[in-house]
Amino acid sequence: MTQHTTGEKPGKATYTCNSCGQKVVLDDATDTLLPCPHCDATTFNK
Repeated sequence: MTQHTTGEKPGKATYTCNSCGQKVVLDDATDTLLPCPHCDATTFNK
């Protein structure tokens, strides 16, 4: 798994919060990964 942090533009995919498991979908290559909407954590796995 590849880890990404808030502020990156990692590309189109579904990312899973490392803290709570919340899924975040980026649907455009230019979207910025924001803090988790559920717990405000800042690291995600692709």
